[in-house]
Amino acid sequence: MSFEVLQCQVLYFGPHPTLARRVTGAVRVRIRELLMGNATEYSLDLKVKADCGHVPHEQVRTALLTHAAHQLNRLKARHSGERPVAAE
Repeated sequence: MSFEVLQCQVLYFGPHPTLARRVTGAVRVRIRELLMGNATEYSLDLKVKADCGHVPHEQVRTALLTHAAHQLNRLKARHSGERPVAAE
């Protein structure tokens, strides 16, 4: 199985309602997956967060995209492992 990230885009972000230094938001990720000869492209909307406090806009976006990348790496590790094969 092939799993490829095509695009990442921060949809929105804002301060957390109760935690002072936390920023929450959403990142849309466009993915291409190749499984058994079939190519599929789809989008995932990931909820992201970062504990960055009051920093410039660009640093907040970088922190949120970093959290999305961490989530995608975990997803990719889960899907790229060897699948168990039934005994014959």
